[in-house]
Amino acid sequence: MRLPADATLIVVAVQEAVDDPRQGARNNAGAEANIARLIARWRAEGLPLVHVRHDSVESGSPYAPGAPGHRFKPCAAPREGENVVAKSAASAFIGPDFETALDAIGATTLAICGALTADGVEAAARHAGGLGYRAFVVADACWSVDTVDLAGGRWTAEEAHALALARLHGEYATVVDTASTLDAAALAMARRRRGAPR
Repeated sequence: MRLPADATLIVVAVQEAVDDPRQGARNNAGAEANIARLIARWRAEGLPLVHVRHDSVESGSPYAPGAPGHRFKPCAAPREGENVVAKSAASAFIGPDFETALDAIGATTLAICGALTADGVEAAARHAGGLGYRAFVVADACWSVDTVDLAGGRWTAEEAHALALARLHGEYATVVDTASTLDAAALAMARRRRGAPR
């Protein structure tokens, strides 16, 4: 895995609402810790970072502005001056603000993490790939929830997570893990400090 020195970390909808019981059982209990590690590395290396907040327009949603669940989780809380973009659809690209923020950064490569793998993360990765961005999805810094299909069959969170990643990998994005992403970010900045090609 190789990242350019302007690789942008996209943190999708890591809000208190993810812990609402209505969300259902989840997988990957270590995802938030990995997200915190990614954010810390990006900040330490001075790499660009965009926080995506879901502003639900559905009445009673835990993600609705003003609801307790609307707040960012502490592990992913933005710092002053960091990019925060609101979305109300599955993909962060719906609406002008996200792509405007990426254009201002000059982003060409995105490392995507957050919630949920089979929802906002997958939607952003598909959209990014379709628009020509080079996208990475950090598998162990995402999670999914149990899902019931139209025939009443139950898919566990781990199954939904794995299926979403399989649909993305090699077509819209490259699926990676936190350790390789942290290493790639450090190497990208080392190359920049040496003046080596990106």
